[in-house]
Amino acid sequence: MPIFVIHEHHASRLHWDLRLEMDGVLKSWAVPKEPSIDPLVKRLAVAVEDHALSYANFEGEIPEGSYGAGKVIIWDRGGYSLIEKDEAKGKLIFELKGKKLKGKFCLIRLKDGKNWLFFKKKE
Repeated sequence: MPIFVIHEHHASRLHWDLRLEMDGVLKSWAVPKEPSIDPLVKRLAVAVEDHALSYANFEGEIPEGSYGAGKVIIWDRGGYSLIEKDEAKGKLIFELKGKKLKGKFCLIRLKDGKNWLFFKKKE
């Protein structure tokens, strides 16, 4: 089962980094507000560079002067199942099996190509 991790990242602005194992890397999105389990709450998720799989276990301090400087902790982690991946439509549906986030979630790409919506699917 592929893994997911959400890092709570205390950089210049607090945000959460959603990372999904795909194609041998961690596909990553920066989420400015804490992920929600309420299906009515949609969060912005900004696509960022892929990370190495080894980064899934990273917790610590990124030094000042480095990109993303600040404290990083693992907010949630676990496995996930990919339910639907439609690259043409910019749509990912997946089931998270974490400690905090459980159930089906969606990432929907907006027209600008970089920004996505991240939310829990209604069951």
